Amino acid sequence: MLKGVNQWCFPEGTPLDSVLAVSKEAGYDAIELNLHESAHAVGLHKDMTAAQAEAVGEQVRSRGLQLRSLSCGLFGSMPLSSPDESVRENGRKLIEKQIELAALLGIRSVLVIPGFVNNDVSYEQCYTRSLEELKRIVPLAERRQVLVGIENVGNRFLLSPLEMIRYIDALDSPQVGSYFDVGNVLPFGGIPQMWIRLLRHRIFNVHVKDFRLRVGNANGLVPLLAGDVDWKMVREALVEVGYDDTVTAEISPYAQDPYQAVYDSARHIAVILGGAAR
Repeated sequence: MLKGVNQWCFPEGTPLDSVLAVSKEAGYDAIELNLHESAHAVGLHKDMTAAQAEAVGEQVRSRGLQLRSLSCGLFGSMPLSSPDESVRENGRKLIEKQIELAALLGIRSVLVIPGFVNNDVSYEQCYTRSLEELKRIVPLAERRQVLVGIENVGNRFLLSPLEMIRYIDALDSPQVGSYFDVGNVLPFGGIPQMWIRLLRHRIFNVHVKDFRLRVGNANGLVPLLAGDVDWKMVREALVEVGYDDTVTAEISPYAQDPYQAVYDSARHIAVILGGAAR
């Protein structure tokens, strides 16, 4: 398996060259960039040209890093579950932009959060609306040969592996699967290794974060190896199902040192994967 780090592990606004230099020095194989709203953001943004995107890709490759997946932080503002058709359309276009950029840059997969259940959107509405929008996206993903990974997050939706499997299989495409986040299942009573064994071949990518259950809220997110994830069991499950792609850290920067979380997480992932920290 490969070691990856998400761009969010760095303080907002960190120059891309610094992100790449530190990632390489820390021992990562891949960097996961995020698609941003503003043209002034660092890295990739939703209105950039093909030439601009290719320049970013070349900058990454020049540092000896791979681009394996593309994330995005904009789904909360334009969810596929929105009651507003224009918002859903914008969300669909956002994913289409992810797919186009991924195809252009040779990125294997894109991360997608399908929707959010809340006081204005019922579970059934979230399920139906988001599926309808994703079905419209599948042909593009198939043409471009880009994988679409549905991530399990704190959106009150797809709260068990069997629900996730049913949702993915309803889209009936080899290009749609799971972007599995190990730490995100813990707050909802999930057991990561059980999710992995059920999702199996549907897992396209893996995010790693850790969670301390006794805290009981979002403050329970802690550095890797410091929480309640049974990383030995997780590793065994990933090996058992034949997962061999990137294990990507998605950890917030420390308050005191802007890059130390990146270095620490690289060593933690080495331990998670069964090797020695360096």
